[in-house]
Parts: sequence; structure tokens; C-alpha cells
Amino acid sequence: MSDDFDYSIFPAPERTHPAQLYLISPQDVGGTFPDRLRAALSGGGVAAFQLRVKGVGSHELADLAKPLQAICAEADVAFIVNDDVAMARRLDADGVHLGQGDGDVRDARAELGPSKQIGVTCHASRHLAMEAGEAGADYVAFGAFYPSATKPSDHRPDPAMLSWWASLFELPCVAIGGISADNVAPLVEAGADFIAVSSAVWDSDDPAAAVTSLQKAMQG
Repeated sequence: MSDDFDYSIFPAPERTHPAQLYLISPQDVGGTFPDRLRAALSGGGVAAFQLRVKGVGSHELADLAKPLQAICAEADVAFIVNDDVAMARRLDADGVHLGQGDGDVRDARAELGPSKQIGVTCHASRHLAMEAGEAGADYVAFGAFYPSATKPSDHRPDPAMLSWWASLFELPCVAIGGISADNVAPLVEAGADFIAVSSAVWDSDDPAAAVTSLQKAMQG
């Protein structure tokens, strides 16, 4: 659950750059998924793609990852590995995203080097976000802002938390959790630098159209 901090004293900051999409993979990234990813990235405006596949052996995951990583490279989209620092290093991925309990930012930095992106899930916690920033994270992620079937969560931060963060810190923040074209606008207005989505794109028969719809909604 979110804390009882009064975020209303922090107005939404004046935006100096447009928010961008951060796509998170579905569980099944085999079959035709590479073609769907290529379509989703074809129109530009996507900053990152996170490979989030659970319960798969490391060799199989590496084999699944390679074509997706190549597609991201072609589109100039950062390729991020979820939770697995060793896999991120094995693939020479652009970075890793750490959940709470999935490793320490400093340890990940020591293993991956200074040029890799390290993100941290901070749920609805100001304390966790500030700790991540102090440890050297490149971005923090707050959520779930809305109910999500992809990754159920009891954490429900107030969108104004994004305004608080953006008003006080230069470190980028990501909004995540149940986000769609219908509900993304308040998160962008509040100050999210990146909007993380999964089912809003991959549940669509036309991922490219879904991305375009989200981008239009993000522009207001």
C-alpha cells in the first residue's frame, strides 16, 4: 500500500522532454513474437524493451533473447534484462532491472560496468527510491499504479508521487502497472519520464497500432 505522505505540496513539474514508452515482454517470446516486437518498434518513440521471462533455463533464455536483442539494436532501443545480472552480462545487454530482493545496485554495477543501465523497482516507497538513487541506479520504477494481470501488486502509489520525485531528483522515473491508452495521461502529466507497458501492447492483434495509440494518449 502507498504511504500517507502529502504529495499535494509538489505540483507536477514543467516537462522538458516527452515521456517515452518502456515495453516489457510477455512470458512467451518465442514463435512469432520477434515479428511482433519488430512491428511494435517500427514507428519509433520506444526507449527500452525489458526481457521478463520466468522459469526458463539460462541457455534457453539466451537463445530466445538473441533475436530480440538484435531487433532492439536495429531500432536503437535499449535491451534490458529483468532480475538476472548474470544473464545481462552474458548477453552484453544494455542493462538490468532489479526487483526488491533481486540483488544490490552496487553489486550489479561492479559486475556490469559503468556504462550499463540499472533500474530498480521501488513500489510505492520514497525510502526505497532514494536508497536506489544513492546506490547509483540509473532509474527508479514506481507502481503498480493500476490493477495489473501481468504482475499483480498490492502497491498503489498516488500519481502525485511522480511529481514529488521529478521535483526533487534528476534521476528518471518509470511508471508501471496496468497502464493503457485510457489511463496513461495522468501519469505523464504527473511527471513520469517513462511509461512501462506489457499487456496494453502484446494483448493487441496489432502491436504497432497499440504503440501508436499509447503514444497519442501520452501526448495529450
